[in-house]
Amino acid sequence: MSNNDYVKYMTQRIVKYMDTPKDERKKLKEERKQQEVVYSNKWFGVLPFAFRLLIQKRKD
Repeated sequence: MSNNDYVKYMTQRIVKYMDTPKDERKKLKEERKQQEVVYSNKWFGVLPFAFRLLIQKRKD
């Protein structure tokens, strides 16, 4: 990714953020906070998920 592409991407993100109303941004932030997080994935990445899939496939 060139620098020009990165600047274009960041500009689009900032403009999109600024165009959304403040109350909608707050609502989305609250929804993200309420989502349940799988802590094993958050702490160790994708490895626990991969092991879980492997074990499930072996059981079937």
